[in-house]
Amino acid sequence: MESFTAGLISLEEAQQKMLSQLMPVTDCLSVPLAEAVGRITAKAVTSPIAVPPFDNSAMDGYAVRLADTTSGQPLPVAGKAFAGAPFSGEWPQGSVIRIMTGAPVPAGCEAVVMQEQTETQGDAIMITAPVRPGQNIRLIGDDIQPGTVVLEAGTRLGAAELPLLASLGIAQVSVLRKLRVAIFSTGDELQPVGEPLAEGQIYDTNRFAVSLMLHKLGCEVIDLGIIKDDPAALRAAFTEADRQADVVITTGGVSVGEADFTKTMLEELGAISFWKLAIKPGKPFAFGRLNSSWFCGLPGNPVSAAVTFYQLVQPLLATLTGQQKSALPPRQKVRCASRLKKSPGRLDFQRGILRQNAQGELEVETTGMQGSHVFSSFAQANCFIVLERDRGNVEPGEWVEVEPFNALLEA
Repeated sequence: MESFTAGLISLEEAQQKMLSQLMPVTDCLSVPLAEAVGRITAKAVTSPIAVPPFDNSAMDGYAVRLADTTSGQPLPVAGKAFAGAPFSGEWPQGSVIRIMTGAPVPAGCEAVVMQEQTETQGDAIMITAPVRPGQNIRLIGDDIQPGTVVLEAGTRLGAAELPLLASLGIAQVSVLRKLRVAIFSTGDELQPVGEPLAEGQIYDTNRFAVSLMLHKLGCEVIDLGIIKDDPAALRAAFTEADRQADVVITTGGVSVGEADFTKTMLEELGAISFWKLAIKPGKPFAFGRLNSSWFCGLPGNPVSAAVTFYQLVQPLLATLTGQQKSALPPRQKVRCASRLKKSPGRLDFQRGILRQNAQGELEVETTGMQGSHVFSSFAQANCFIVLERDRGNVEPGEWVEVEPFNALLEA
């Protein structure tokens, strides 16, 4: 095993080497909330108002003064307060105000009695439970004070964050510009999706998959297509990609092969490291710096390209946009319901289905064939089964570590 794994670096070492070199982009712009989905906040967002903006009722019930609640007598209803239509008349002593959830409490109100703790007697009510000062009243600023940071810089804006900003009356938000990512595939054997295949050709699945994932991550994608195995064409593609993009991603051409000109070209054009990763699938991976952009070279096999994009490129893009939250979900241990084939030597990312069994416990099973060319294994899966480098075959009932797919690989 030693000779087979000699010179391989761990995934953690590759991530550390890569991410430690990066500096986030700083260019920013202000956009309307409706156009901010998936964008990254350029600076902390503070609340311009208090939330709630006034003292209001947490219940449907009756606004009361404490002194009036101890009389033991029926209390007449002197008026009503609704959300958007507060009580504005004179509030006589010894009476109550009918109030609805969210309505401003009238001046002098010391508590709200929920309607379930009252009995109606004509136009009056009897209070049937003790009353505490301040009960069922939400005070101004209880949730958020003016000037409070509600979103940190580097927050991805989505369905949880944008309604929060809308509730504060914030119509525009400062976001980082989108990352510009240039992609192209290399190889004479590749054919665009939808075109007829000649003998020995395959469809360019990788560029299609990478483009989808980049769009999902909110990047501006510069698609340079398929570049043939020709040094002049490769040089022109790299030069153009480096001119336009923050990040250049290629698929294919980073492993050892007679027609793989990418490695030679990159050694001329930038400072590139060619790594053999101790992971499966995804052993060949290249990372480094061109004149103006960062470079990631993905393997040519479709599953290998997807795994390395997910585990390495995704964190890189998150770091370049200053995101504070980890791009990768936390792993968890569950029992495996299938037998898994595994040879010691590399960290293995097998595709699995995580679900509850009949006893309500989480378990995982394999999606079947795990070859680096079998992309159907992704379509059925909802997680990676992550098997340690020194681990061998897994029998049903053994504990394994799983990493649920995040939104990048979900529908």
